[in-house]
Amino acid sequence: MASLDNRKGHQSPRPKGRENSKNVLCRNMTLYGSCRTQNSGCPYSHDVSRFDAQSDNSKRFLNVDSPSFTPLSPATNNQAVKPIGISPKAAAAAIFTPRASGAATPTNPPPSRASANEWPNEIREFVPGRFNEFQPDSSSTYDPYSMQGVNNALPDGSSTAQLNPYAQDASATLFQSAAAYSHNHPLNYHLYAPIGPHRENLMPYQRTAHDLFIPDHLREELQRKTEATLQTFSNSTLPQQIEHFHSLVALDTTVQKAASVYGYPSWLYKAVSTKDGYTYCLRRLENFRLTDERAIRTMQKWKRVSNGNVVVVHDAFTTRAFGDSSLIIVTDYHPLSQTLSDKFLAPNTSRHANSRSNQPFIAEHELWGYIIQIASALKAIHSAGLAARLINPQKVLLTSKNRIRINSCGVLDVTQFEQQRPLDELQDEDFIQFGRLILSVSTRNPVAGNHLGPPKGLDQVLRTYGEKMRDVVEWLITPPSNPVAAELSGERNIDTLLSMLSQQMISTFDAALHEADSITSNLARELENARLVRLFTKLNLVLERPEQSITGNAPPAAPAALSNPNNSWSETGERYYLKLFRDYVFHQVDADGRPVLDLGRILACMNKLDAGVDEKIQLISRDEQNCFIVTFRELKRGFESAWNELVKASNSTRR
Repeated sequence: MASLDNRKGHQSPRPKGRENSKNVLCRNMTLYGSCRTQNSGCPYSHDVSRFDAQSDNSKRFLNVDSPSFTPLSPATNNQAVKPIGISPKAAAAAIFTPRASGAATPTNPPPSRASANEWPNEIREFVPGRFNEFQPDSSSTYDPYSMQGVNNALPDGSSTAQLNPYAQDASATLFQSAAAYSHNHPLNYHLYAPIGPHRENLMPYQRTAHDLFIPDHLREELQRKTEATLQTFSNSTLPQQIEHFHSLVALDTTVQKAASVYGYPSWLYKAVSTKDGYTYCLRRLENFRLTDERAIRTMQKWKRVSNGNVVVVHDAFTTRAFGDSSLIIVTDYHPLSQTLSDKFLAPNTSRHANSRSNQPFIAEHELWGYIIQIASALKAIHSAGLAARLINPQKVLLTSKNRIRINSCGVLDVTQFEQQRPLDELQDEDFIQFGRLILSVSTRNPVAGNHLGPPKGLDQVLRTYGEKMRDVVEWLITPPSNPVAAELSGERNIDTLLSMLSQQMISTFDAALHEADSITSNLARELENARLVRLFTKLNLVLERPEQSITGNAPPAAPAALSNPNNSWSETGERYYLKLFRDYVFHQVDADGRPVLDLGRILACMNKLDAGVDEKIQLISRDEQNCFIVTFRELKRGFESAWNELVKASNSTRR
C-alpha cells in the first residue's frame, strides 16, 4: 500500500530519522483527511489539531490583511541593514507649493515637526512660474555667478564692471556697446569651428560631418561677404533713390571732405538696382559739372573691357539727388575688399610696433602673383585702346586671398576729358605707376616709389627678392626717354613686359589651377547637398498632406493594414510606406530607447532611396501592429508616383 501511494505521488518524503518524523504532519491528512497506513506503520504524525496553530500562521502569508513587502537595502561590509520606506502619514500630507514670485520671505520659522516622518501642512501645491520672474531670497547675499576672483582691470589700469552672462536683464549684454548691436547682432562665426575627431585620427574609410560640407573658413568668408552685402542703415540721411538704385549705404571710413586724386571730393556708396536686384558700388564725385556730353560717352569703351583683374564699369551719369551736381560711376561691388594701401602700407597700431619697418615682407610668390595680375589687367586695357591712369595702392583692391583688381578705371577720362593727352604717353605712365606700386608694397613704404625713393627701394628689392624682381621693377619705373630703358629692352609696351614675366607665369598659372580644383571639389560637396535638399523637400510635400489639398482625385483603395481612419491622401496606398520610412530614418532609437542622431545613416538612407537600390528594410507602424519588408526600389516607385500625382493636382488647380 505504501508503494501504491508512492506511485500516485501521495506518500510524503522519507524522513531522515524516525525521531523527527513524529514532528511532521502526514501529507495524506492534509490532502485527503485520512491516511490508509495510519495503523499499519506510517511514521508521520496524524494529529491534525497539533498543527492548527502552525497552519494559521502559514495562511497569513497569503492573506489580504498581511503587511506589504518592503525590500531591504543590501548589506555591505558587515553593516546592519536598515529598512527604507516612507511613513504612511505622508499619504495625507498636503501638495508642495513653492513661494510665489516676488512674495515676501516669511519671518516666522516653520513649526518644528514632532518626528521625521511628519510633513508640514503649510506646503501648497507646486505651480511653475516664468524663469525670469525668479527672485532669490533677500536674506542671502551670495551670488553664484559673481567673479570675485577674476581681475577685471584693463591693461591701461582702468577697471570694468563685472559682467554676468546669465543675467536675464535686458541691459546685460555680451557686447561692449549695446546700442551698436541692439538691432543687428553679428553672426556667431565661432560656432563653425570643427570639432573632433580630426581627419588624421580617423581611418581612410571614415568620414566626419565636416567632410560633407564646404570648409569652415570658406563658408565663414562667404557668409561674411553676404552679411556685408545685405547690410542696411535704417536711419540714413542719404537719398532714398538715385535713378534705379535704392538702399544706399556709405562705404567710406572717413567723413572728411578732401580733394582726392580725381580732383573732386569723392564718396563711395553701396546700392541695390531695381532692374536686376544686384548690389553695385556707386562712386560719387561732388560738385562736378559736366560741360561736354562726350566725356560721359567715354565710359562706353570701359564697359567692353572684360578682365578678371579689372573692376567692371557699368554706367556713369550725373545727378542732383545729393543737393549738388554730382558724377556717379557705377561699378561692381566686392564686399569686404580692401586696398593694398590698407593691407600693406597702413601703420601698425600695436603697442610693440609703431612703424611699418617691423612688419614682415610679402612672400615672393605672392608678390609675383600681384605683378602678373596687374600685367594681365594692363594687357586687356591697352588692347582696348585705353589707359588705366590710376595704378596706386589706394586704387587697387584686394577682393580675396591674393586676388587683386584695378579700380577707378575711366574716372579721369571723364573728369579730365578736356585735357587731351596722347595715348602712348598715358600707357607709359601706367608702367611707371605700376613700378612704383610694386616698390611701395614690396618695401612696405608708401614713399619708396617717388622720385627720391627708387634707388634705395631697388636695393632693398634686390636683397629681399632677387635680381629678377629688381630688373622687372627697374624696367617699369624707368622713363622711356632714359637711355637705360633702351638697354634693358627694346620696345616699351605690354607685350615686352609679359615676355619678361613668362617664367613666373607658369607657377602663378599652376597655383590658379590648384585653387580652381579646390573650389570645384567644394562645389561638388554642395551639389550633393542640394540634391538631398530637393529630396527632403519633395518627401515633406507628400507626407502629412490632407485630402482637401488633392482636388479631383479620390484616395485609392488600400488594404486594411494600409488604411487610415482619417482617410488622408498621404496615409493610404504606397504612400503609407513613406510615412513609416520617415520614422525609420529620422525617428530611430537604440536598444535603450535613446534617439539615434547619426547624420551618416540618414544620408545613406536618403541616397539609397534616391538611387532605388534593391536592399530590403523592415518598416514597423507606430502601434507596432503592422510590419512590412520593402526595398528601397519599391519606396522610390511609390515616392515618384505620389510626387507625380501631386504635381498633376497642382497643375490642374492652376488651370
